[in-house]
Amino acid sequence: MRNRKHDPISTHKDKLEIPNCVKGEEKKKSPNSTPLSQKRVFVICLGFRMLNSLLVQTYFNPDEHWQALEVAHRITFGYGHLTWEWEKGIRSYLHPMLFALLYKVLAFFHLDFPLFLMKAPRLLQSVLSAFGDLYLYKFSQVIFDDHVARWALFAQLTNWFMFYCITRTLSNSMETVLTVVGLYYWPCMRVPSRKSPSVSRKWGLAAAALACAIRPTSAITWVYVGLLELFLARDRLKFIFLEVAPIGVLVLGLTCLLDRLMYSSWVLVPLNFLKFNFLSSGGDYYGTHKWHWYFTQGFTVMLFTFIPFSVAGIILSKQWKLSGLIAWVLGLYSVLGHKEFRFVLPVLPITLMFSGYSLTSIGGNDISNAKTKRTSSSNIICTPKMRLAIFFLLITNIPMAFYMSMVHQRGTEDVMNYLAKEALNGKVESILFLTPCHATPYYSMLHQNLPMRFLDCSPSEVKGVPDESDRFLMDPVGFASEFEKNWSQPTHIVLFDSEEKLLKDFLLLHSFQERRRFFHAHFKVDRDLQASVVVYALNV
Repeated sequence: MRNRKHDPISTHKDKLEIPNCVKGEEKKKSPNSTPLSQKRVFVICLGFRMLNSLLVQTYFNPDEHWQALEVAHRITFGYGHLTWEWEKGIRSYLHPMLFALLYKVLAFFHLDFPLFLMKAPRLLQSVLSAFGDLYLYKFSQVIFDDHVARWALFAQLTNWFMFYCITRTLSNSMETVLTVVGLYYWPCMRVPSRKSPSVSRKWGLAAAALACAIRPTSAITWVYVGLLELFLARDRLKFIFLEVAPIGVLVLGLTCLLDRLMYSSWVLVPLNFLKFNFLSSGGDYYGTHKWHWYFTQGFTVMLFTFIPFSVAGIILSKQWKLSGLIAWVLGLYSVLGHKEFRFVLPVLPITLMFSGYSLTSIGGNDISNAKTKRTSSSNIICTPKMRLAIFFLLITNIPMAFYMSMVHQRGTEDVMNYLAKEALNGKVESILFLTPCHATPYYSMLHQNLPMRFLDCSPSEVKGVPDESDRFLMDPVGFASEFEKNWSQPTHIVLFDSEEKLLKDFLLLHSFQERRRFFHAHFKVDRDLQASVVVYALNV
């Protein structure tokens, strides 16, 4: 609300205090905690996210590997597979180039081993994610106060989906970091009646432009913010002609130059992306959901047990501009047929910030009084309700985070790690993946220039024509029998146990024997249960 009044930010804004959860009677006796600088907050977030990245050992979405690391591997080492998106020019090289530079550094120091190539990109993303955590903290301080900022950070670090997704090398992870950083610098998202550190709106515009360059759909977020700024700002002409236009043209121009260099021709990625995903509904090729999916399944699963706290925080805080942004993003993405969890990741931290507000209220801190006077104590009254809330959130989110990050769908990463070691020792000559397309990482993890083949699933120009991947899943035996007529027999075949049961006779007939089996999942996701990933090797 524009007329909502809040307490002024302390002049020592760069000093934070360690939150202490104490009983009400002890609050008066407890001395203030040692101040904690924002630098130390970042160090804590960095350590947490680096550990987070090392614990993420499962396969979530193909784009993590195929649209980022695989492209970066090709740029750096000269081999790697480019999917059909790169042929049609609907992807920018800006995001993969970040990891290509990392690969260059590893190669320069002769550290380009498969293990390093697997762990280093997520460690790099963990550093960027830590900046996102810090800026969520700072943004919460500006919008609310220090108490809310601490609990907002608690929500951010303990939410299972943030733990599961934010350190992955998805472009959505980078988009999320840029969104949080950018929102901090936009004046329209702040409370006008509060004194807050002076910031340059240009930094917010730069973050928005980079987010849109990496993922054109990020414009959904920044159209809302930009129109709000245009409505509230007094210097509209300066905003449009001296800030939006120059920064937008600069970022777009540099991105186009990079893409011109990599594509060897002029390619306007945002336009191609718009044509494919919006004007032709090309994204629908990979599945559609009902309009309410984000509200009834997608975003609710991401929030999980934080839902009641976020809803309560939205209602209690009355920060309608921020809650309006969440509704705007979820609403517009709901119009699109193709929906995925990761698409709405950028508004998850903002929603969790409202959980921080709710938790602060439960903890006994009178936020309404903070409008006129900042409390000097860093201690938080830990009422029975507060202890119960913390216990409830931890006991529900921590097991979920660990299970999804370390257990569910880990087989496809384990199998590539195994094949990389075997290939390094000269025991692998060629590999055939009889799996749904893009089910495993590829050259970016194998790091050996060996012949490999997977089943293609590029969109067909003719509607209704099944691709290789679909034809294989419809009739594994028939497809394999037809496929082997023209194949160059591989030394290794990778497949899921669900298809292995049907292809055992085929594999034995062609002298393949089971070599290794890796656990993959306890329950099915969008297909039949894929309990394990199996490696068959040619018995010579």
